[in-house]
Amino acid sequence: MSALKIINARLGDGNRCTELYVENGHFVASFSSYTSHWETLDLHGQLVLPGLIETHIHLDKACIMQRCHLHEGTLAEAVAQTRAAKAEFTEDDVYRRGAQVLDKAIVQGTTHMRTHVELDPQIGLTGFNAIRRLQADYAWAVSLEICVFPQEGLLNNTGTEALLCQALESGATVLGGCPYMDSDPQGQIQRLFELAVRYDCDLDLHLDFDLNPEGMTVMEVARCTQLHGWGGRVTIGHVTKLSTLPREPLTVLGRHLAKVGVQVTCLPSTDLFLMGREAFHNKPRGLAPLAHLHACGVTCSVSTNNIGNPFTPYGDASLVRQANLFANVSQMGTVAELLQCLAWVSSESARLLRLPDYGLQPGCRADFIVFDAPSPAAVIAEISAPLMGFKGGRQTFSRPAGTLMKPRD
Repeated sequence: MSALKIINARLGDGNRCTELYVENGHFVASFSSYTSHWETLDLHGQLVLPGLIETHIHLDKACIMQRCHLHEGTLAEAVAQTRAAKAEFTEDDVYRRGAQVLDKAIVQGTTHMRTHVELDPQIGLTGFNAIRRLQADYAWAVSLEICVFPQEGLLNNTGTEALLCQALESGATVLGGCPYMDSDPQGQIQRLFELAVRYDCDLDLHLDFDLNPEGMTVMEVARCTQLHGWGGRVTIGHVTKLSTLPREPLTVLGRHLAKVGVQVTCLPSTDLFLMGREAFHNKPRGLAPLAHLHACGVTCSVSTNNIGNPFTPYGDASLVRQANLFANVSQMGTVAELLQCLAWVSSESARLLRLPDYGLQPGCRADFIVFDAPSPAAVIAEISAPLMGFKGGRQTFSRPAGTLMKPRD
C-alpha cells in the first residue's frame, strides 16, 4: 500500500503549517496500523490546494489555428471554419492535439476535466475514439469525463442521435447539446432530456450564445429540468444572453434556476473574444453574471472552453488564468471575491460535476497542487503557477522556480 506523509504544509491564510497523510490514494486522518513505511514530503510552508477542475473544454478541436483563417471573428465563422477543418480530422490527429492540451493542463494544476466531443455524420466517432484513448492513457494525472454533443444540430441532422446513443453506450457519461444550431432549438432540448433520462446521464448544454435578450431558451431548460426531476444534473454553458438582463429580471431568473437545479458555466476567454463584435465603442463584456447568479443560489463554474481554434485563438490551459480573467473583467477584487473565483475552478466546479470525494479532508481523493503563494486569494490575483501536483497521492509534475541572474558587483 502506498503512503505519503506531507509536512509543513499550509492550507490557507497565515503561516500555520500542518501535516497531511495519504494512504492508498486518499487523505486519511492517520496511517493505518499496518502501514509501516511511507515517503515524506516537506513543503517548507508552501500552500496546498485541491486539484483544479475543468468543467468545459473541447479537446477534439483544439490547436487547429494553422488550418483556419479568421476574418470576422464571429461565432458563425468559428463554426464554419471548424467544420471545414474537422473534415480532415483523423483519430491520431485528434489524439495528438488533445494530448498537447492535456500536457499543459496537468502542469497548470488540473486534475479533473469534462471534455465535450462533437458527434455528427461527418466526423462519426473519430473524435470520440481518440478521446477515449486519451482518457485511458492520461488517467495517471487527470480524470477525463466525456460529454458527447451535436455541434451541427440534432433534429435537423439525420444520423446524429444514433451516434450519441452509441457513444453513451461505449463510455461517454454526459450528454451535451447545442440548441442554437438546431432548426428547432426547443425540440432539441426536449429530445436531449428524453435521452438523458433513458441513459441516466447528466446534461451539459451550450446555450443562449449571443447578446440579443430575445429568444432565450433557458426557461425551456429549466422547465424540462423540473419536469424530469433532473435538478443538479443540468449545466448550461456560455449563456451570454444573461449578461443583457437588468438586475430584477436576472434575480427572478437566477432564483428560479437555483430552485430547479440548473447550473451555469462561464467561458470567459471564448465569450470575450466572440461577443460584442458588432460594437465599435462601449463594447459589452458579454459574460454570464456569475456573482449575481451565485448570490441567487446557482451553482457556477469558470472554465476554458477552447484553445487554439477559431472560437479562442489562444490559451495555455491555466484555470487560474481563466479565474483571474473573469475576476478582472467582472471587477471582483476583494479577498472574498477572489476566493469565490478560485472556488469556481475548484470546489464549486466539483459540486457542479457531482464529485463526491473532492478536497483535502480525510476520505477525499489525494488530488492536490502546491503553490508558492501567500494565500489562496493571491493565487488568483497573481496568476500563480503551481510548483507540483499529485493525483491519487502520486506526483504528476514539478515546476522549478525561476532564478534571477542578478549581476555581481
